[in-house]
Amino acid sequence: MGRRVLITGLDTFWGGRMAQALEAEPDVEMILGLGADDPKVPLERTEFVRADQKYSILSRIVRATQVDTIVHTFLETNSIDVPSRILHEINVIGTLNLLAAAGSAGSSVRQVVIKSSTHVYGAAQTDPAWFREDTARTSPVRNRLERSLIEVESLVRDFTEDNPHLVVTVLRFANVLGTDIISPISHNLRRKVLPCIAGFDPLVQFIEEDDVVRALEYVTGRRIPGVFNVAGAGKLPWSEVASIAGAFLLPLPPVRPRAFAAPLRRLGAVEFPPEMEGLARFGRGVDTSRLVEAGFEYRYTSAGAVESLARANNLRRATGSGTPEYRYEQDVEQFFRHSPAVIRGLDS
Repeated sequence: MGRRVLITGLDTFWGGRMAQALEAEPDVEMILGLGADDPKVPLERTEFVRADQKYSILSRIVRATQVDTIVHTFLETNSIDVPSRILHEINVIGTLNLLAAAGSAGSSVRQVVIKSSTHVYGAAQTDPAWFREDTARTSPVRNRLERSLIEVESLVRDFTEDNPHLVVTVLRFANVLGTDIISPISHNLRRKVLPCIAGFDPLVQFIEEDDVVRALEYVTGRRIPGVFNVAGAGKLPWSEVASIAGAFLLPLPPVRPRAFAAPLRRLGAVEFPPEMEGLARFGRGVDTSRLVEAGFEYRYTSAGAVESLARANNLRRATGSGTPEYRYEQDVEQFFRHSPAVIRGLDS
């Protein structure tokens, strides 16, 4: 029997991309995705189950499908428009239910992969130049997103200690840029404006979206346990990010910058969530040698991730078009997957 994989957040960018990657793996026998909404990308053999954001049904699904691997992509790392209660339900309660299902008596699960974020380190003037995986954060928790991610990782640590027979992996990703991902920073750069804090030009680090999926796929396929920072090599100044992307810097005052950005956000001009303030003031860098030593090879540096976004933005502006939106229709999907009228093995 091949691997049987369950992916959370199939309706999100990362869940859909991870499912597409695993569909190309011949040793993956079954892929099951959970999501609150329909998938956003076409999938050939991934099964889809609609579930609430707390994944309260997960224990039943694990027992029924006998999955051996869970890839938890559904952690919220952007607090824009996410109420505190929903953020807690998605990140903390959802992870708690997932770990309970994976660690229950007689569970078939043998591997759990968690997509986390370098937000757990925070961003402060007292930070080291490079955070290693075992480096403690130097500053108090200043926003609810960081608090929820720290609580998630605490749950995972306890789970790992209580279940030494399982392979548990946590990947802490730097801020993501690329051709398709929409985050607060990429949203701003698409609009050719990048908020900054007057008097600060911090060094920052990025990961390209394709390397995110490749890293998830790498540790999943090779069953590599542990905690790993994932980011492109090198750091670059905040001002250079704007320059590469062809955007101009929008200075915000050092005191209460988010209050000054709020009117612009209401107009849709910029996004400046709480977790972005520390980054724009002090920057952040993480040491990625542990994952490199485990054999992973990056395709993009931090500057390369910014350049990837810039090329995509230039193409959109030149053509005046974006990626056609995919619409999931269950009857159509069932036809393509199961109908004898469909000739298998041909490119669509």
